Amino acid sequence: IPQMLNLIGKLEEKGFAYHAADGDVDYAVRKFPNYGRLSGKSIDDLQSGARVQEREGKHDPLDFVLWKSAKPGEPQWDSKWGCGRPGWHIECSAMAMDLLGETIDIHGGGPDLVFPHHENEIAQSEAATGHQFARTWMHSGPLRVRSADGKEEKMSKSLGNFWTIRDALKETNAAYGEGCGAEVLRFFLLRSQYRSPITFSSVLIEEAHKALVRLYTALKGRAADRAALDWNEPFAARFKAAMDDDFNTALAVSVLFELATEINRTGSPELVRQLLGLGRILNILGMDPEKFLQGGAEASDDASRIEGLIEERALAKKAKNFARADEIRKSLLAEGIELQDGAAGTTWRRI
Repeated sequence: IPQMLNLIGKLEEKGFAYHAADGDVDYAVRKFPNYGRLSGKSIDDLQSGARVQEREGKHDPLDFVLWKSAKPGEPQWDSKWGCGRPGWHIECSAMAMDLLGETIDIHGGGPDLVFPHHENEIAQSEAATGHQFARTWMHSGPLRVRSADGKEEKMSKSLGNFWTIRDALKETNAAYGEGCGAEVLRFFLLRSQYRSPITFSSVLIEEAHKALVRLYTALKGRAADRAALDWNEPFAARFKAAMDDDFNTALAVSVLFELATEINRTGSPELVRQLLGLGRILNILGMDPEKFLQGGAEASDDASRIEGLIEERALAKKAKNFARADEIRKSLLAEGIELQDGAAGTTWRRI
């Protein structure tokens, strides 16, 4: 609250805010010449589309509230303009300035916030400081939810169909192993360009997990060379070009799959190093491959149980009890656990 009150006070001192007759403190939009720059709207366009003036105290229908005078039963704080509460927009500018400074490098948000929220953030922040508020604006695509019947709708708190990060992590950790859920969610989001709509569903997240398994499988049991990542290398150059093209993570991820295909074909330590290096730029592929493929459960009771069954299966095969060995393999497969026999013995992974 003190930071917000201080910011409103600065705007009033500079003539961008006024104490209205009804007790509110409003921002005078027409005092800020660049209003509408972000959304591409002119003051005249906004004026023609403005609703009938909502309050007698406002000097102009376009003006927005910085400090709302208190009404009975509402949360309220004291100020030099009387008891009240902050307007919707002022808290974001105050938080950004307090934590990040007067100019920030990247400001994100949903497309529905471009106007009026981000437009108002710019106006109040730049009027108060005289400096550019954000160098780059990155508005993400809308979040959507796909129901079991295949119907899609906007993710919304009012519709009760939204996922919190906490809930999403709980579900993905339960499905793919403790510690793996966060990476699966990150990879799910990275597979879409950030401006594109993103649809959440358990089926699509499962597809993301299976795709991530492909990348980790290419790394499993393979060592990387010790060279540094070279942006002149063909795969790295294409990855960089994709990222430089408006943060096109979807295209960058496709380069990772091409690398994985070549690693599976050649086993090249040079390509392993490139896949690891490029993946870590996206904050993926940082786990031990075997640990990820086993669901992050190497030290868990479940992993101990699985290892015990693998040992029992080995003994059954040695005793030529192939029926029991096959029974163990099938029972684990029914749990989503695949056994892989090799020269070094039997390993397992979750599928």
